[in-house]
Amino acid sequence: RNSKKEADLSLAQARMRDLDAQLNAKEADLATALSANRSLENDLHELRDQVTTLELSLQDTKKHLHSEMLRRVDLENHMKTLQEQMTFQKRLHEDELKEAKRIHESRIAEVESGRRREFESKLSDALQGLRKQHEEQIQEYKVELERTFSAKMENMQLSAARSTDFANAAREELMETKLRADTLTSQVNQYQSQNAALENRIRELQEMLDYDRDLNRRRLAEKEKEIAQVQQQAQTQLDEYENLLDVKLALDLEINAYRKMLEGEEQRLKLSPSPSSHSIATPATSQGRLLPHGKKRKIKARKRAHSTGFKTVQHASSSGNISIEEIDADGKFVRLRNNSDEDQSLHGWALRRHLESVSDATYKFPSLFTLQAGQVVTIWGAAAGASPGPSDLVWKSQKSWGTGDSIGVTLITDDGEELAERKIMQIPRGEESGEQDDDYEEVTGSEMEYPPRTKRRRKKKCCLVS
Repeated sequence: RNSKKEADLSLAQARMRDLDAQLNAKEADLATALSANRSLENDLHELRDQVTTLELSLQDTKKHLHSEMLRRVDLENHMKTLQEQMTFQKRLHEDELKEAKRIHESRIAEVESGRRREFESKLSDALQGLRKQHEEQIQEYKVELERTFSAKMENMQLSAARSTDFANAAREELMETKLRADTLTSQVNQYQSQNAALENRIRELQEMLDYDRDLNRRRLAEKEKEIAQVQQQAQTQLDEYENLLDVKLALDLEINAYRKMLEGEEQRLKLSPSPSSHSIATPATSQGRLLPHGKKRKIKARKRAHSTGFKTVQHASSSGNISIEEIDADGKFVRLRNNSDEDQSLHGWALRRHLESVSDATYKFPSLFTLQAGQVVTIWGAAAGASPGPSDLVWKSQKSWGTGDSIGVTLITDDGEELAERKIMQIPRGEESGEQDDDYEEVTGSEMEYPPRTKRRRKKKCCLVS
């Protein structure tokens, strides 16, 4: 009954640990969701800042385009002004030429008729030279104005095209930013709804956990009361047993004294000794010698081997928080335990298997696997034929961990350090000197009568009281 209650207590504690692990997982999921929400909010703020910057740049571009258009209008007005000035200069030159012709004709009319032809020829040559000079200057002015106007127009067209392209790109980027902002807003709303659902679920789990804790606490208190009652009953029976042993020892001593007195009387009277006295006194005295009051008793615990001809010997060592708890003799699984109070990430860690006739094989843990504090993980072979639990792992590339006379497994960290090792060997009985076939463990009487409550699993032992 006590073992059943201890089993129920262990089951309740295991369930409590599972609920704590689930609560920790949910809290981790909540923290991840909150961090994602914060990152999305930061992205949204950044996108809003980018939209504001793009709007400002678009306004600057529009202002620049407006200023360029004004400059273009100014240049066109300036060009028209130059054309008007050129027309005015041309008319002015024509008027001057006409005036010069009139003056020259008047002067020619005044000179002598003999020199009229000479002056006319010289005048015509001068007029032709002046006309050519004026035409060349007008052509140069025209070419320069056309070149300046074409260059200005090309520059204005290029700047207008660049401004248009930049405005189109800014408009497209603004549309994409708006679409992305809408998408992020919908995602934020979705994450907020998921966060609210997770918070409700966490609240429900917390209530369930509190209820289970209270229930387990009440059950644990009841179990402790029952254990205390059982220990008190055992102590009472032990006291009664010791009192009976004391009474028996006193009776044996008294019987021995009577036997000696009877033998002395028989010797004095020269009578034959009674045969029943030895048979009665011998077992009593032997029992009295074997069980004196307050003396410690020995308990021998025999360990079973896998076969009658071989003995299984295990060597284990660990220099960190993670230890190799168990290696299955049939090669089905290897079990690890986290002996610390903190979670341990096994990213980059590996288990190396050593067999006698087979080359070493290495199992690598998943990148995101974490061994919880105080928990165990079982790594099964691919052909183990067992259904792994939610926290167990499977070595898919190997059917089993191997069998043989010597199986070794080494735990290696991501830095290449050998953190733990366990080796299981089959040794023939009687081969090692100084060892017995059946190992035994000495336990004092106080340890047998008052078993301490420890969390270690104790093996079942066959006890013989001598």
